[in-house]
Amino acid sequence: MAKQKKHPQGTIALNKKALHDYFIEQRFEAGLALAGWEVKSLRAGKAQLVDSYVLLKDGEAWLMGCHITPLKTASTHVIADPIRTRKLLLNRRELGKLFGAVQQKGFTCVALSLYWKKHLVKCEIALAKGKKEYDKRHTERERDSNREIQRAVRNKGKED
Repeated sequence: MAKQKKHPQGTIALNKKALHDYFIEQRFEAGLALAGWEVKSLRAGKAQLVDSYVLLKDGEAWLMGCHITPLKTASTHVIADPIRTRKLLLNRRELGKLFGAVQQKGFTCVALSLYWKKHLVKCEIALAKGKKEYDKRHTERERDSNREIQRAVRNKGKED
């Protein structure tokens, strides 16, 4: 018997803009309801999360704005919509936490990353609060100073 090839491991797509624009308070792992052509495109790494967000309505969570580019070879028999709304699979307790925080405390729900977990596609979503402009500048300054410190420590070791 032929061995089945291993499923790809690791990250498919990251939303770096979300980390820049929001303070991340709490993270959740959600499954995704996908079509066959979407899974094939994700295996090829054809996904973008740049302007994606999570819409909470009617007791369900939906991933909006996630762009999965269809492969020409995989989606010949279907009309593929690259930015269709995809259902997020969460349990009732997690949905309750998300709904409560978004409605009462002024949080936003954003998608942070898409990744493989065994053979399943998972989406990491987060409850987040928006950053002001000065918060973004402070975060950037902090990151630059940490980079300088790391560079100095590395160079100190090379001088000896």
